[in-house]
Amino acid sequence: MKPTLTLIAASTLLAALAVAQPGKKLQYTLTDLGVLPGGTFSYAAGISNSGQIAGHAGAADGTWRAALWLNGQLKNIGTPGLGGQNSEAFGINLFGHASGEAQTTIEDPNGEDFCGFKALGLPSNGTTCLPFVWHNGVMNALPTLGGPNGSADAINDLGEITGYAENLTQDPSCPSPQIYQFKPVVWKQQEIHELPTYPGDLEGYALGINDFGQVVGASGPCAPFNPNAQVYFTLVHPLLWQSDGSVTHLPTLGGSGNVFGNSACAINNRGQAVGQSDLTGDTTGHGVLWQHGAAIDLGVFPGDFASLAFDINDFGQVIGTSIDGGFNLRAVLWQHPEPGNPGVPLDLNTLIPANSGLQLQLAEGLNDLGEIVGFALQTSSGQTHGFLLTPR
Repeated sequence: MKPTLTLIAASTLLAALAVAQPGKKLQYTLTDLGVLPGGTFSYAAGISNSGQIAGHAGAADGTWRAALWLNGQLKNIGTPGLGGQNSEAFGINLFGHASGEAQTTIEDPNGEDFCGFKALGLPSNGTTCLPFVWHNGVMNALPTLGGPNGSADAINDLGEITGYAENLTQDPSCPSPQIYQFKPVVWKQQEIHELPTYPGDLEGYALGINDFGQVVGASGPCAPFNPNAQVYFTLVHPLLWQSDGSVTHLPTLGGSGNVFGNSACAINNRGQAVGQSDLTGDTTGHGVLWQHGAAIDLGVFPGDFASLAFDINDFGQVIGTSIDGGFNLRAVLWQHPEPGNPGVPLDLNTLIPANSGLQLQLAEGLNDLGEIVGFALQTSSGQTHGFLLTPR
C-alpha cells in the first residue's frame, strides 16, 4: 500500500475507534523536542501526516534558526539558510518540503524590519527577509511582488504555499519602519499569485491552505508591529479564498479585531476553518470554527477569559490555547466541535503523564493521526521547548 493510503487508513481507523469508544479517556505520550547545541529555546509550529515537524530553535548566539525534526532528529535548516541571521519554518508537507521566512545577506534598502526579528529583541543586522521553500537539503527563496521582503507560511501536499509579500507601492499609513504595502499571496510551482483583500484593506496575509487549494487568512490596515501575529497590520477581516482566487469575508463574533484579531488560521480538506475573533465590546477574543458560512464560538477552558484556535485536522479536532486572567497559557484541544455543540476545550496538560516536567502552553500544529505539536515551559529550567504529543 502506498504511504499516503497507509496514513489515510490509519487515520480512518483512529477516528472510527474514537467514535466506537466514546467513554475511553484520551491520553498522549509526550516528547520534549529539545534544543540546538548551546541553545535554550525551541518552538514546533507544524506537523505533517508523515510525522515530520517544522519550527525554529534558538542558536547559541541568540538568533533563531529554522528547524525541522525529521525522524526524531533536530535539524538546523537555517544554517546556511539564505545566509542571514534569523529564520523560521512554519509549514511542512507529507514529502518533507518546508516553508517559512529567512533573513538574507542583502541590506534592506529602506531599513524595514519586515519579519520583526529586531522588534522581537533578536540580534539582527538589518537585511531583507524572504519567503522560502526547503527540500532535498536546500533552502530556496520564493519571489515577492516586486518588493524587497516577504514571508511564507503553510504548504500543502501539492507543494502550494501561502504567505504575504511586499510590492513597491508605499503605504503612507504604515508606521516606521514599514513602508510598502504587503499582500496575501499563494505560490504555485514557485510562481507567485496575489490574492484580493477585503475592499479598502491595503495589507493582508494568507495562512492556511488545504489540498484543494482553498486558502484562509486576514486583511486590514497597516499598524505597528504585532508581536503575536508578527505582522504590521491589524487583523480586521477574516478571509477565505477559493482555488480560483475568489474571496469570501468570513463572519466574526462581533469585535473589531483590535484585541486578539479577527483571522482564519487553518482549513482542512472538508472546508472547515479555524482561527480567532474578538467579541462584541472588544474586551476579549475566542477561538472560532467556521463551517457552512457560520462562525461557531469555541469558548474557553472553564475559568479562563480568552482562547485562540490554530489548527484543525480532517476529523474535526481543533487545537489552540486558552488564557486565564493572569495571561497564563494552557494548550487545549476541542474534540469535534460542531454547530450548537462546540464542547468544552480539554486542557492537554491533564492528558499527559504526571510530573512530565513540561507545562504545555500552546498547541499549534495537528495532523490526521491526531499528533500535536507546539511549545511548552520546561518547569525545571524556565526554558521554552517544542513538544510532540502522540495519542496512546
